[in-house]
Amino acid sequence: MADMGDCIIELRGITKNFDDQQVLRGIDLNIYENQFLTLLGPSGCGKTTILRIIAGFEEPSKGELLFNGIDIAKVPPYKREINTVFQKYALFPFLNVYDNVAFGLNIKKVDKSVIHQKVQKMLSLVGLDGFEKRDVTLLSGGQQQRVAIARALVNEPKVLLLDEPLSALDAKLRKEMQGELKKIQQEVGITFIFVTHDQEEALSMSDTVVVMNDGKIQQIGTPVDIYNEPENRFVADFIGESNIIEGNMIRDCLVKFDGYEFECVDKGFKENEEIEVVLRPEDIEIVAPEQANLVGEIISSVFKGVHYELIVKTAQREYKIHTTDIHEVGKKVGMVLDKEDIHVMYKMDY
Repeated sequence: MADMGDCIIELRGITKNFDDQQVLRGIDLNIYENQFLTLLGPSGCGKTTILRIIAGFEEPSKGELLFNGIDIAKVPPYKREINTVFQKYALFPFLNVYDNVAFGLNIKKVDKSVIHQKVQKMLSLVGLDGFEKRDVTLLSGGQQQRVAIARALVNEPKVLLLDEPLSALDAKLRKEMQGELKKIQQEVGITFIFVTHDQEEALSMSDTVVVMNDGKIQQIGTPVDIYNEPENRFVADFIGESNIIEGNMIRDCLVKFDGYEFECVDKGFKENEEIEVVLRPEDIEIVAPEQANLVGEIISSVFKGVHYELIVKTAQREYKIHTTDIHEVGKKVGMVLDKEDIHVMYKMDY
């Protein structure tokens, strides 16, 4: 992971209303130098509105937006050291690749030799050496996206905003570009703020993930923390797949659900507090029925490529399990849980 520097952008109590609808509800967020931060959440959760406020395309209804400690909420977009790569790239169809990338520098009347040097450097960075004279309308989606990134970076912004820039690409190219974007961010060493609703994309690219729902931040953390330590049912459900079970915290490191007590590693809950338990499908081990308390029957087995997805029906519920082993439908099995893989959350209403 890149070393993150000082805080560059602070959102303090940011709210945003459109007519009578509140789309952001008191957002507090610190964004650091050289950070790859992703705003992740379902459509309509407010992530693009945050991006537009940082870019200057929207003003917050309330709250402060600080850039290096100075409130920039009313500063116009062109005066901010921030550039945006849009979902639809917004390239100029009448300009070739070179002139698209050079556009911002030409507007600023930068010396031609400096422009040439900077454009060549950027085209090399995004893997488009030799494409200078190409018509942008004849480029592939991935190539157009690279031009848009080069055009944004050539202005040497402190922060680059990316609004779902990979959503128009096919699955294979999308995966390639995820790796490319992360590499570019590490090479230029500036802050990237990325918006997506794709969980895998967020987990594979980011230093920090901000999970949002209904205009609020649900959790901020590293990809590993967000996946392994979800703070509530929404995060556990939205990131990856989960078995979410209601239970009771008997005491520190002892939880009860589905009629049995299990050792866990969670502490700090009240005794006998009602809680929710998250079990990831890949963390449940299948054993012989006599080796486990939890026993059920396999009612479904679907091959997913890297694993089989099993549904095991117990007296209480159906468990989803991912395993690389083949098991027959109708087979009775036991299920064993390691204490490290039982994650206890506070019970919340969603």
